[in-house]
Amino acid sequence: MKTFWAIALGAAVGGVTRYYLSAAVQHRMGSTFPWGTLVINVTGSIVLGFIMHYALSTPSVSVELRALLTTGFCGGYTTFSTFSYETAALIEDGQLGRAGTYVVASVLLALAGTFGGFALAREMIALRERV
Repeated sequence: MKTFWAIALGAAVGGVTRYYLSAAVQHRMGSTFPWGTLVINVTGSIVLGFIMHYALSTPSVSVELRALLTTGFCGGYTTFSTFSYETAALIEDGQLGRAGTYVVASVLLALAGTFGGFALAREMIALRERV
């Protein structure tokens, strides 16, 4: 149960941090490019890379603290950090083909899913307008 609350707390803090930091960066940089999201994805990847490498290399980080910081905070902050970490881990393990497949499949399937979501939303809007 401690792990559950650790993840919940971390996710709440990560999500709120993402919202305000992304908005602040976007406001400062302008709306011509998604700078806020880029900053979140890069900083989340740095944070997760550090935490995972450190936590798995030393017994000083408890399971609950690791869950709070990784699944919780980084998951609420950005899931891109998990994608980045898993890709880097595959590369470090010498599994370049799998890493490349994961990157290409993740990006293409996620984009296809997004466009599928767009199409579903358009159909629901059209259906609502017909009623």
